[in-house]
Amino acid sequence: MREHVIRYAEQYKVIAIVRGVESEKCISVAKALYDGGIRLMEVTYDQRNPDGWKTTAQAIGDILRTFEGKMLVGAGTVTTPELVELTHSVGGQFIISPDTNVDVIRRTRELDMVSMPGALTPSEIMTAHRAGADIVKLFPAADLGPGYLKAIRAPISHVKLMAVGGINENNIAQFLNAGAIGVGIGGNLANRIWIEAGEFYKITESAKAMVAAVANA
Repeated sequence: MREHVIRYAEQYKVIAIVRGVESEKCISVAKALYDGGIRLMEVTYDQRNPDGWKTTAQAIGDILRTFEGKMLVGAGTVTTPELVELTHSVGGQFIISPDTNVDVIRRTRELDMVSMPGALTPSEIMTAHRAGADIVKLFPAADLGPGYLKAIRAPISHVKLMAVGGINENNIAQFLNAGAIGVGIGGNLANRIWIEAGEFYKITESAKAMVAAVANA
């Protein structure tokens, strides 16, 4: 399964980041993303609201059951091994973190899920890689620019990097051409204002634009 998820990430290139969305709306968001060509979706844990973590995990499981393998789903903002285990219990397929937490990486790999920890510096990237990370999330990518990613890739070309933070249809190609295997996109794709208004067609339109930008990269 791990290799399947990694191949999906490399093939489809875009992981949609769904943050702060009510669980009952996650299926509609997933459908809108799928209709726009997105095949990987991250549902994030709200670190300010531990009481809602089980509900978030349930949403991940619900999406997986609804799409039956057509949409790969994992958890984001995973900061502890316990959240890794919670995600695994509902069938989550990958773990994305904002930081380089060796314990989280190792537990993810022990449970045969794909590990995508966040890192910024060469030291953090290599620490994540040595701990077993499958893909390292370069975050926040847009603040540093594709030139930084390209510079990092020169000595660390053997580590798969995903650009996350401020990515949109206008700069996707720059980051892919600089060496990222893919990108993670949040508010520019799963826009909370659209979701709250029930304007899911706008998510589909945005997804199509992202997919087209990837194809043209």
